[in-house]
Amino acid sequence: MYARIQTQHDVAKNWSDESIKALALEDRQAAIEILTDKYHKRLYYHAFYIVKNGEEARDVIQEVFIKAIREHRLFDAEFRIKPWLYRVTSNLCFNIVRNKKRRGAILETIPFATSSAARQVEWVFANQLQKELVAAMDKMSPNHKEILILRYFDDLSYTEIAEVLGVKLGTVMSRLSRARVRLLQMVESRKDDLT
Repeated sequence: MYARIQTQHDVAKNWSDESIKALALEDRQAAIEILTDKYHKRLYYHAFYIVKNGEEARDVIQEVFIKAIREHRLFDAEFRIKPWLYRVTSNLCFNIVRNKKRRGAILETIPFATSSAARQVEWVFANQLQKELVAAMDKMSPNHKEILILRYFDDLSYTEIAEVLGVKLGTVMSRLSRARVRLLQMVESRKDDLT
């Protein structure tokens, strides 16, 4: 069963947004299923890095795909699917974070999904630097944190980031540059504190 699901996911990854749009002309339901398989995992991790809660991230992704199904422009030729999905995911996540802050809730600090204890232990030992980076990112401004997540965790291009954030390409480059410098300063500061 797992192998079949994994195979479906691997097949979906190979579909371009344009080919999904072409399929939608013949079979909208199949196109939505492939779109969901293609982006579900990536959007989940994007949401998780922002909300720090697996259940909330799953809820966000479910809401994103409900909005996608209802979006009448989704399969239009000029519609940019990937940036739209990331923008909707980010907006829903930041709404959750803002609501938590308003209620005074303390955000969880675990920077990765808790799928299995063995994997987590392996991940922690193999990726200590990444853990430090994520911990430092948690203390950054929302703008800097989001742009770093979009670039380095979600692997979006500068152009895609500009579309997701609704800013100019030059703004993406300067904001990303400032965010990197700030992140390095914070990591260095943490190292100094430990010695």
